Amino acid sequence: MATLKEFEEALRENGMQMALAILERLRERDRANRVVKPGRRIVGKKMTPELAREILELHGSTEMTQQEIAFKLGVNQGRVNEVIKRGKWLSGDQAAPEAVARDKGKARIQGTEPKRARRPAAKSGAGGAARSAKGAGKGGDKGAGKPSKRPATAQLAFGDL
Repeated sequence: MATLKEFEEALRENGMQMALAILERLRERDRANRVVKPGRRIVGKKMTPELAREILELHGSTEMTQQEIAFKLGVNQGRVNEVIKRGKWLSGDQAAPEAVARDKGKARIQGTEPKRARRPAAKSGAGGAARSAKGAGKGGDKGAGKPSKRPATAQLAFGDL
């Protein structure tokens, strides 16, 4: 089947200017009616052990896909996968890794999580210049703390034995 572009090229080759004009008018009409919608964002529910059990029940008793289960329950499809494949969220333990990560993420979004302390920047001045001069001779920090390699010894050749 020919594409629209191939069809247009065929019209041009055959000199069908009226057909090209009609095609252009149709394109303009489509552009005028075209609406760009933002991507659909699902605000997920808080994952609970009850919701996880409901996911497992739907997965076991119906032929619904993970995506369909996610849409029905209003959760992220990745959460459905975690429950089905790894058994996550089934315990009500607030210290479980997934619960801790969820709470950290919520705190970060709300701005209540304290900012991590930054390490102090390296001091510039005489001490920094002395360090950089030493580091330049060694080739930077790559070799720091590692023993230097021994020089390669000569290998035996076939005629040496």
